[in-house]
Amino acid sequence: MKKQKILVIGAGGQLGTELVQGLWKVYGEENVIATDIKDPQGILTRARFEILDVLKQKHLFDFIQKNEITQIYHLAAVLSATGEKNPKFAWHLNMDGLIHVLDAAVEFKLEKVYWPSSIAVFGPTTPRHNTPQDTVMSPTTIYGITKLAGERWCEWYYRNKGVDVRSLRYPGLIGYKSKPGGGTTDYAVDIFFKALTEKKYECFLKPDAYLPMMYMDDAVKATIDLMEAPAEKVKVRSSYNISAMSFCPADIAAEIKKHIPDFEITYNPDFRQQIAESWPASIDDSAARMDWHWKPQFDLASMTKEILQHLPHLLAQEA
Repeated sequence: MKKQKILVIGAGGQLGTELVQGLWKVYGEENVIATDIKDPQGILTRARFEILDVLKQKHLFDFIQKNEITQIYHLAAVLSATGEKNPKFAWHLNMDGLIHVLDAAVEFKLEKVYWPSSIAVFGPTTPRHNTPQDTVMSPTTIYGITKLAGERWCEWYYRNKGVDVRSLRYPGLIGYKSKPGGGTTDYAVDIFFKALTEKKYECFLKPDAYLPMMYMDDAVKATIDLMEAPAEKVKVRSSYNISAMSFCPADIAAEIKKHIPDFEITYNPDFRQQIAESWPASIDDSAARMDWHWKPQFDLASMTKEILQHLPHLLAQEA
């Protein structure tokens, strides 16, 4: 079997930081190259890290060739709330970056490519509850528009160029090992930091704004499980629905109060509430469960307990 050399683009983000660690466990630190446009932080400083801008196509191609890359995990993107502030750059990075990677897969005959999609591909005309794998998709954010277009590019490159590209439509991802990155669901990350440091949190969504969510450990597991699945098991070549739980700000606040009784939450909805209202409240991920046996390990209670157990140690290290 050919030795794998894994390139992670956009490794410094919330997902990338933890996915890199998951890939270390599978392939060994020496076979995973983490890259971003900014210097590494935290745990990413312990293994190989390079500065790489996916928009510079020649540099990307030279890097892949020089390092004999066999697989790419392409995570670099402008997220939902940030993308609304700078829509043309969000389109430029999210689209051109993906196409550069897909073209590289053709040029260098890469074994596999991973690219994340999002529940942002759905919209206000999509069924909000138990959103199907195949349904109406009418995104209202630039982020969602780029993800929908990206799904179509991925399937086109698979069918017309033979690129083994795989994708998941992530719900809101919740982790504690890096700070929030500008997404609408990031309240569910920030709330834990504020609960421990200030005992209070002002939420930019309404208390009953239900959204599909997933603990980062499950997201990493799902990503690697999909990439490790035999090609014939991967039936969806646009992007798989994936989910673990659905909750609203009031639900997560109540769960935190079980551990921190004096925690208080207030609500001051902003433009992100409209984004949240255009997204599903729950997801049907039966295709992923059937095709490659996806199954989450964490619910709201177990995730909250896990984060509040480990985050204080991380905050103490940063102090």
